[in-house]
Amino acid sequence: MTAKHVGIDLLRHGDTGQRSYRGQLDDGLSALGWTQLRAAIFGRSWDLVVTSPLRRCAAFAQDLAAARRVPLRTDPRLAEYHFGDWQGVPIETLGEQQGDALARFWADPVNCPPPGAEPFAAFRERLCAALNDIAVEAETQHVLVVTHGGAIRLLRCESEGRDFGDMANIDVPHASLHPLAWTPPAARRIKA
Repeated sequence: MTAKHVGIDLLRHGDTGQRSYRGQLDDGLSALGWTQLRAAIFGRSWDLVVTSPLRRCAAFAQDLAAARRVPLRTDPRLAEYHFGDWQGVPIETLGEQQGDALARFWADPVNCPPPGAEPFAAFRERLCAALNDIAVEAETQHVLVVTHGGAIRLLRCESEGRDFGDMANIDVPHASLHPLAWTPPAARRIKA
């Protein structure tokens, strides 16, 4: 018997006008961000919308669900990675002041997290648990998940069997859609 793959669409929030690791800072969308998201969903439909609680995702998800008259659920497990001391610091500043640490993080996010950051295993665990629950609903419904760039990169690595060090190589522009064939993962351990 083969595992059933469930189709779920992941949508990254639109532009916020910020140039830093925003993580769990609760930014709203810029006017450009709203325009990007509306263009991304044009001509598409879903039966259920599930969103991160952060405003840059939730505001658009609420607007979409109301306009399309589809159910909406907020799941706090879909929030972005908490970047610890790097949260809110411009990326250029990090590059200038902590370039080596930044390069190590991009190459090996599991073993080289930012100072004070969320443990990578906890990030992975909460995202996978959220997707496992969504997959149950997606057996009978087409589901849109509105979330963040880091979350989408991790979930794609998990789904595609890629090493987490490859996350930085996955292009996830603002308002990009990512169809995901999600099979709940076996208890695959993160390489330490």
